[in-house]
Amino acid sequence: METPILPMKGDPGDANELYIKREDLLPFSMGGNKVRIAEAYFRDMIEKGCRSMVIYGSRHSNLCRVLSALCASRGVPCRMICSHEEGEASEATNNTVLVEWTGTQMVHCGKQNIAATVESVMGELEREGKAPYYIFGNQYGTGNEGTAAAAYALAYEEILRYEKRQGISFDYIFLPSGTGATQSGLICGKLLAGDQASVMGVMISSREPKRAREVIRQGVASYFEKTGKELPEGYETEICLLDQYRQGGYGAYDERIEACIRETYCRTGVPLDPVYTAKAFWGMKEYLRENRIKGKKVLFLHTGGGPLFYDYLGKKKC
Repeated sequence: METPILPMKGDPGDANELYIKREDLLPFSMGGNKVRIAEAYFRDMIEKGCRSMVIYGSRHSNLCRVLSALCASRGVPCRMICSHEEGEASEATNNTVLVEWTGTQMVHCGKQNIAATVESVMGELEREGKAPYYIFGNQYGTGNEGTAAAAYALAYEEILRYEKRQGISFDYIFLPSGTGATQSGLICGKLLAGDQASVMGVMISSREPKRAREVIRQGVASYFEKTGKELPEGYETEICLLDQYRQGGYGAYDERIEACIRETYCRTGVPLDPVYTAKAFWGMKEYLRENRIKGKKVLFLHTGGGPLFYDYLGKKKC
């Protein structure tokens, strides 16, 4: 399904034309970019002859929420490995409640034990004869980057069609960048089209920036290898990842992010969450202001996260 791209009312004094692509309106499991990515993983699982799925993420994970619902709706056994940062609060989020609703078995572990936990869960499912599929490849989270990237290489065509209909060209495309899959895919779509827009990922994770850029690079290279297309030379220069707006790392936020949530909702009616979209939206605005960028057409990719928006509302006192 093609999601709408709409002009977005900005701050009074904004010097650029702002648009928003509403991936949060995708019609499955409360939408978001992970719907496209989940469907890509599911197709790959079927093609590889696997019969169960192992998913991974934090308690905030939109991907795990969507994948667990997809597996449940299609009768596929699913297990979620849920990792926790040291000292992180362990209370459930709306996303983890929804994962549990589907009957997905949750296996908790610390960040330092992810690989061992993946190996253990995969081994158990293999012994049960369930032919497991781990979404990120091997136990170290590598080997399947191109599958997820393919979803947004295809979605980039929707952006191009909108530009053609409206007779415009975007100068920048901003988005939250966590696992890197969506940004990898958009870069692939841009390279295939020979487009001129700068794909700007606003880093929301706690991952070391050099490693985050490498994951995106691997995603792009993996997609071109998987599809048998020729990878353009110098493609690495297309990786624009802003790591200065993380506000303490994954799941952390401050009063500036909170103000962005409230102001954006009151001005436009668009809900943003503090883990992904509000942090990226605020980072985009700061980047444009700090670099004195004016007169450009800017697209923000709203990657969803409705349940996390309601998590945030639930913590606020009326």
